Parts: sequence; C-alpha cells; structure tokens
Amino acid sequence: MESKNSSLAILREPFVAGMDENLSPIMQRLWKLEGGAIYFCRSGWAHVTIDLKDYEIVENTQIVLLPGTIIRVNGSSSDFTASFFGFPKEMFREACLRFEPIFFRFIKEKPCYVLPEENTGAINGLIRATTAIYNDRENRFRNQIAKNHLQSFMLDIYDKCYRYFDRQEIEGGSRQDEIFKKFIALVHENCIAEREVTFYANKLCISTKYLTGICKSVTGEAAKKIIDDFAILEIKVLLQSTGLTIQEIADRLGFPDQSYLGRYFKRHEGMSPKEYQSKYSI
Repeated sequence: MESKNSSLAILREPFVAGMDENLSPIMQRLWKLEGGAIYFCRSGWAHVTIDLKDYEIVENTQIVLLPGTIIRVNGSSSDFTASFFGFPKEMFREACLRFEPIFFRFIKEKPCYVLPEENTGAINGLIRATTAIYNDRENRFRNQIAKNHLQSFMLDIYDKCYRYFDRQEIEGGSRQDEIFKKFIALVHENCIAEREVTFYANKLCISTKYLTGICKSVTGEAAKKIIDDFAILEIKVLLQSTGLTIQEIADRLGFPDQSYLGRYFKRHEGMSPKEYQSKYSI
C-alpha cells in the first residue's frame, strides 16, 4: 500500500491502481500530487484536507483529485478501505482534451461527492478493470487501456455533473463568484512565485481593493491571507517530503534568501522552517 499511495505524489509508474486499500501508511502527511487520482470509499470513514478545505469521507464517496492537488489524511476509522486509480498529468490531459475548462474548476471546488448506492457500479467497475490492467504487466497496450478507462470515467462524471447539478452552479453564479473562482485558480497556479495581491488583481483586470472586497464577501478572509495560506501549504509540502535544504526551498520559491523565508514562515506558523521540518518531515 505504501508504495502505491505514496507514488501518487511522485508518480513512479505510468499509472497505479488498487482495490480495498487502507490509508495508514500516508496518515498525517501532506502530499502534493504530480498527477491526479480517483478514490472511492468502500467502507468506513476518513477526515481529509484537500487544498485547505476539510472533508468527511464516508462509504460511497467518490473523490476526484486533479493534478497539483495537495491532500492530507487527518484520520480514519479502523475499517476504512478505498479503491483508487492514480494517473500522470499527461494521461489526464490526453483523456480530457475536449472538456471545457470550467468543468475542471467545478471539480476542483467539489472534489468529493457521495454517490447513491445504485450509481456506484461505474466507478467500481472502472477501478476494478484498471487494477486488473495495472497488474497485467505484460500487456503491450496497458497504458492505452488505462487512458481509455480514465477518459470513460471523466466523460461519465461530465455527464453526471450537468445532469445532477444546476448549470449555474457549475458555470458560476454572480460576477463576484466568477471573479473569486478565477482568483483561486490563479492562486493555485502562481502562489509559489507570486504572493502579492497586485499580481492577481492585474491578471483579473480589477483593483486590489475590489479583489479584497470580493474575497471578504465570499470567504470572510482577505485576498492576501488566501494567497499566503496556499503559499505556506506549498512550503510545508517541500519541508515534509523532499530532501531540500531551507536555502534550496527559498531559491525554488523565489524568496531572496533563507532568512526571509524563515521570517515569512514563522510569522504564519509560529515556528521556523527548520523546527517544522524536524517535527513533520518524512
């Protein structure tokens, strides 16, 4: 289990899949997925954090994690089991080539969905078939078959979203909601290098005051805090799961030096990067 689930963070195989796995090997760690993953809870419950939002996973919960998602499993019941299919970014891109971008934004905002019992057949069948082809190492069409499975599944999700959710809910409601969704998408893509509100306001062609007002209205938090929360999450992932030094992390994330990174991190977390690394590193 450990090799399969941890490889979802840094995918070491063309794809991975498994049935009825538990989560104990990856508990209490932050994982940033290079590729994407589909999970389906078959029994028990788990508490997870996905991109700063908390979710309770129960039986028949379908979880779709897009490439770049940061996830942490905070706890689970002793009888928790899940089936999963992990795939690289390139496979996901090829499988979903003709999908509307707004659909992926909707999935990013709503990664977890409890399926009615009568609708669990498709995902169970998909992961069972993908697990079979994952274990068939001699199949010359192994990767193509897995990509076909992924495409079929995403087409089914696309259909279900537009069938069971209001179109306005998928595509956005008010102008403020639409701007906020675009802001969050930009933060996901750019928070490593860009941590000032001005950058995002300019991208959205609005003033920093207006952007902050929208964020306050939608979440109760300032735009700067949202940016910092995502940036801190990226720093934590690097501190926990890589062998990089503090200086190397500072260089990668565009901080002037490790002292600046240290002050920034401590201001938000109440401890230095070194202290955090000692406490939580894998």
